[in-house]
Amino acid sequence: MTSLDKKKVVIGMSGGVDSSVAAYVLKQQGYEVIGVTMKIWSDTDNSDTLDDTGGCCGLSAVDDARRVANHLEIPFYVMNFKEQFQNKVVQYFIDEYLKGRTPNPCIACNKHMKFDELLKRAHGLGAYYVATGHYAKIRKDVSTDKYIIEKSNAVSKDQTYALYNFTQEQLKHTLMPLGDFVSKEEVRKIANELGLSTANKPDSQEICFVQDNNYGKFIQGQVPEKIKPGRFIDTLGNEIGHHQGITNYTIGQRKGLGIAIGKPAYVVDIHPDRNEVVIGNNCDVFGYELLAENVNFIDPDFIYDSMSIEAQIRYNAKPSRATLRFIDQHLIKVIFDSPVRAITPGQAVVLYSNSVLLGGGTIIKKVR
Repeated sequence: MTSLDKKKVVIGMSGGVDSSVAAYVLKQQGYEVIGVTMKIWSDTDNSDTLDDTGGCCGLSAVDDARRVANHLEIPFYVMNFKEQFQNKVVQYFIDEYLKGRTPNPCIACNKHMKFDELLKRAHGLGAYYVATGHYAKIRKDVSTDKYIIEKSNAVSKDQTYALYNFTQEQLKHTLMPLGDFVSKEEVRKIANELGLSTANKPDSQEICFVQDNNYGKFIQGQVPEKIKPGRFIDTLGNEIGHHQGITNYTIGQRKGLGIAIGKPAYVVDIHPDRNEVVIGNNCDVFGYELLAENVNFIDPDFIYDSMSIEAQIRYNAKPSRATLRFIDQHLIKVIFDSPVRAITPGQAVVLYSNSVLLGGGTIIKKVR
């Protein structure tokens, strides 16, 4: 195995302002910084669409990242991750929707691409660390001699929700230099002072490989033979209309249902085995308990049964007070103090103790 240099770091450069400034900060801290953009498309893919969607998947990201690397005078490489991205992120996204679930592909990308595949490539270059522009803090707890993840000082930009799959070994080799910044504006100010071309580049708001944020249209284009019209039913099982395929719907959705029942209608459940979408009232969308699988805790020795925690069930939601119950090694129950809206199978439930990220899992279902 290549000898690893603790002063060498590979940073994933998305072509955005965050990774640009993160690269600068690391260089200022004395690291030998190598910039890498992960190429997740081939020259024969729908490159116009990817370029339009921007973000870390847009073709323009390579040019933006290369300009920043040249400005900072650091080496820059484009590495091919297309096969891994297709198998671990895009296919997962499609499969989950076909199961009537609503996945978070950014969590899958972090788990499989940035902190697995990219870390392997970094080690291949002799770098001890991989780094990203995430707003989160990694530190070692001296009392336990284990690594922990804490929420960013920039509260409104905190990205720990998407980072719960880390292992201790990965944390040992990961740097996130933006965690101590208090705001995005502070990051942009540094980029402007440096004259970086990405200083005022807008944030990417959508899933990078889905044009116009239209998930249903994307999946229809990938697997048209698997998308079938079916029944809308009410909470008593009565047919009240017909839908255009379960991949067009998610729990809590109100707009774009294409059904009129004389009152506000919400998606409250999806039955993929029967190709049915259940419609109900707003009150039907709320729940007190959930089950989650594929659980990971940052501290693998964490003892958590009947523990009072805060739980967050979607990226932009606020954490809610709850009790954590242990079912088995890979299955947990989360019981909320007050009802929460739209407990959605496929989404992540992420667990905190104050500012510390404990771990998380994938929601299976609402229990009640």
